[in-house]
Amino acid sequence: QVQLVESGGGVVQPGGSLRLSCAASGSISRFSVMGWYRQAPGKQRELVATTTTRSITNYAESVRGRFTISRDNAKNAVYLQMNSLKPEDTAVYYCNLIDIRSTAYWGQGTQVTVSS
Repeated sequence: QVQLVESGGGVVQPGGSLRLSCAASGSISRFSVMGWYRQAPGKQRELVATTTTRSITNYAESVRGRFTISRDNAKNAVYLQMNSLKPEDTAVYYCNLIDIRSTAYWGQGTQVTVSS
């Protein structure tokens, strides 16, 4: 089993920045994909960004150039630096890990609110 714990959400004004962190613990395989998804009220959960063990990254078009995902394999952690935040970025952000068996694990989510 894998446990994921997110931190770093909060309220920020448009144009501001936030950094999300996610720490993974448990039986983590050597190769995995970690990433961030988000779900706004009334909408489906959507991919924000992912990174592989070798730091190959993938971003949603809506956040490309504003968000940066990074990973620390030694700490089993993944981070999301969010800059130039917009009101439409408001959502619950979920940490995700997919292991070598394609089993997906989710964190409990952290709220990000962008509002003036």
